[in-house]
Amino acid sequence: MSKHVDVLVVGGGINGVGVAQFAAAAGYSVLLVERGRVGGETSGNSSKLIHGGLRYLESFQLDLVRTSLAARRTLLRLAPGLVKAVPFYIPIYRHSQRGALTIRAGLSLYGLLSEFDPLGRFRKLPRSEWQTLDGLATDGLETVFQYWDAQTDDSLLCEAVAHSARLLGAEVWEQSRVEQIRHRGDGCEIDILAQGQSLAISAGLVVNACGPWVNELLGCVSPPTTSLPIDWVQGSHLLLEIAPPSGIMYLESPVDQRVVFVMPWYGKTLVGTTETRLASLDARPELTEAERRYLLALYCRYFPGAGSADEVAGKICGSFCGVRVLPKVNGDAFNAPRDTLMHTNVSHPRLLSIYGGKLTTFRASSAEVLDWIKARLGSRPSVADVDKLMLHAAPSRDDFASQTG
Repeated sequence: MSKHVDVLVVGGGINGVGVAQFAAAAGYSVLLVERGRVGGETSGNSSKLIHGGLRYLESFQLDLVRTSLAARRTLLRLAPGLVKAVPFYIPIYRHSQRGALTIRAGLSLYGLLSEFDPLGRFRKLPRSEWQTLDGLATDGLETVFQYWDAQTDDSLLCEAVAHSARLLGAEVWEQSRVEQIRHRGDGCEIDILAQGQSLAISAGLVVNACGPWVNELLGCVSPPTTSLPIDWVQGSHLLLEIAPPSGIMYLESPVDQRVVFVMPWYGKTLVGTTETRLASLDARPELTEAERRYLLALYCRYFPGAGSADEVAGKICGSFCGVRVLPKVNGDAFNAPRDTLMHTNVSHPRLLSIYGGKLTTFRASSAEVLDWIKARLGSRPSVADVDKLMLHAAPSRDDFASQTG
């Protein structure tokens, strides 16, 4: 079999399916190749949040926060069954590193960057409402702020975007692997193993959206090309058979002052995330014992009524891990930049690699890639306006809103 497409997208995470949707809507022929299932890796193992990234203000990533807040607003409009606004609570204790003045200033800036979005409002909870916070510890509690962000089912969101791309004419091949990419001056020739069958594909452009495996794909390119140095950072979560909180708790870890969330998730309680650097991706990511202890200690610290760490451990009903790609930096991964990086090489003008990114901002990344596609292939007659395309759960899948209430 020999086939030609304008754009080959490799990787079926949120960035890959977003690029496929945007490119197909713009009139390009698109093939997306995913070696597992759409949304089956990092994009389906996130903290399930569509948010501006309040904590990114600490590292002065203002443009990222502004872009994220605009993306939140768009996704709430386009995917009302998959993305919903949720109240977030920030408790401040006597010994919290982030004091009330700091948090108030951050929330004020957050609201300003949201450009008068109604979700930009926040308030200080009166003490009379503290007892409604699902057993949150009150010893040493001085202030509680409530603000708004959004939550999603990341797997359903990925599948919905992929489904939209298919409706626009894109092909999506799951359980398929790219074996080799031969870069030519006028395009690329690609060998694909699709469900046991070897196929030869030619493409005008290739978009590498392989997430943590972005550099692994570049190792399949001939002639050889360069890659960027990266860190793999594992984020792990615990799912507890405990009645969920009524909102999302934004908590400061007493161990290292990182932000960890305690969230409602399909009738249970989800706790995450961690920041654990990995040396390799040779094995499937798994929750480590250190991460398990870390998350249990945080939960028990803030919800003492749940019992001891051993008692809460007995209520663990699941866990999952996602691996993020971050630029290689010295110091704490928690403070590393979260911007999406687009990498091309002058010797390989038909190949673009996406490094990093956030679930929230996939549309902005997709629009940037689409500009790159148009600059190389020229414009095509548009099929649809992606800013008006509603996103719905893929057939046979329930929507997020109906399952979470």
